[in-house]
Amino acid sequence: MPKEFFITTAIYYTNSSPHVGHSYEMVLADVIARYHRLKGENVFFLTGVDQHGQKVQQSAAKAGVPPAEFVKEVTQKWLDLSKKVVQGILQRLFEEGQIYKDKQSGYYSVRQEQFLTDKERGPDGQFGPEWGEIEFREEENYYFKLSQYKDWLLEYLKGRADAVIPDFRQTELRNAVEKISGDLCISRPKSRLDWGIELPFDKDFVTYVWFDALTNYISFADYDPSKSNIEHQPSNFQDRWPALQIIGKDILVPAHGIYWLIMLHAIGFPDDQMPQLLVHGWWNIAGAKMSKSVGNIVDPFVLSDKYSADALRYYLMSDMAVGQDADFSEERLIERYNADLANSLGNLLNRTLNMVHRYRDGIIDYAVRNIKQQEPEEPRSFERYLSLMNEFKLDAAINQASRRIKWSNAIIDAQAPWVLAKSPDKSDALKLSEVLYGCVESLRTAAVLLSPIIPKAAHGIFDQLNWKMELSGKEERFSLADAEWGRLPDRHAVGKPTPLFPRIEE
Repeated sequence: MPKEFFITTAIYYTNSSPHVGHSYEMVLADVIARYHRLKGENVFFLTGVDQHGQKVQQSAAKAGVPPAEFVKEVTQKWLDLSKKVVQGILQRLFEEGQIYKDKQSGYYSVRQEQFLTDKERGPDGQFGPEWGEIEFREEENYYFKLSQYKDWLLEYLKGRADAVIPDFRQTELRNAVEKISGDLCISRPKSRLDWGIELPFDKDFVTYVWFDALTNYISFADYDPSKSNIEHQPSNFQDRWPALQIIGKDILVPAHGIYWLIMLHAIGFPDDQMPQLLVHGWWNIAGAKMSKSVGNIVDPFVLSDKYSADALRYYLMSDMAVGQDADFSEERLIERYNADLANSLGNLLNRTLNMVHRYRDGIIDYAVRNIKQQEPEEPRSFERYLSLMNEFKLDAAINQASRRIKWSNAIIDAQAPWVLAKSPDKSDALKLSEVLYGCVESLRTAAVLLSPIIPKAAHGIFDQLNWKMELSGKEERFSLADAEWGRLPDRHAVGKPTPLFPRIEE
């Protein structure tokens, strides 16, 4: 059985309002997952549990139960599994002497629930307002020996150039690792926090944040904490791991880049089984990060209802380079939609099918063997598209796929099929057939390449081309093998055009 492509996100919507920043990570992961299915791979896609919001409320209403009861039924089996794995890992590390108990005293941020050091003080020597209420505390807790793995992590990052993507984020992580100086507090006493997974070796404490949250990535992939050798893990886990983990730039350091990688190494994961971290930037508003507290969030559900999910997906994927920040603009969304989808792709679909019906009674009559010999230059951008997608350069890959559409529109303008159709010359009739075949083939192959980004629209294109109708609405309708130029058979009958991307009037 071939290995599964395992992809995870770090999005957890509980207690937060959905906004475009959240949606970007989910759409990015979904696009990458669809691309790997397009390649014929099995995909295991793991994300957080969404336990809030109107969508959950509506689903609960349909089920006839309160929202709290609805989400409990959905997630309980996952919570039970996570608890078992977390406690198993903690017990193993404790028995190996990698967890110890110690007393700590110092200034504590109630908001961030962490002890502060002098590094968190501002130039005036005070802790800034971002830490909220500060109080002095002294308490015992359990610590994981994080600092002893500093040298290992530096060597790992030195030896694997693509451990973190893009490369400047790996440089950022390496600089942060250089500054590791202490161990990691992993518990809270039940006397002040009784909601959490109990430490298996001390019932008076619960684990806090890192071992319970981060091990989600392996617990849901069937990791068995009782087996320290990765080769003895269940076949399901070995088929899936290691994963591509998509995270925001704000949780690379220290959570995923330091704590998570060191935790995996400590429980026996070899270097070649470390996950790859794909770090994305933020969607900002006028240069400021979207934030519920600031009040500058943009609701993706509102945008989807207003412009369509595909329009939003296309904008998010095409207008931001993965790893960089970008400014969100509804005006820019409309501009990209009208230019790329309505005026280019939608226009080509409509004018091509109209001409096929007008000049050829809806039948493509140009022999495949001939068109293959005269394959135009632009559709050969297929290899470049694959390379860009494999490098997670989605915005550039979209542009590469769209070149087929631009090429076909340019061919129509240059060859003027309406003129060729009136010519009595047989060579012009052949040229007309060649132009129409090339345009339909560009639409068909571009729909395959764009299907991870605009899946609903890709189905719409296939429907109008009357192509693979037996798989209409199913994701397996699209495959990279089908994107090969010249697969459209001679005498293929296309459907009638219907507007797929109506222009948005501002």
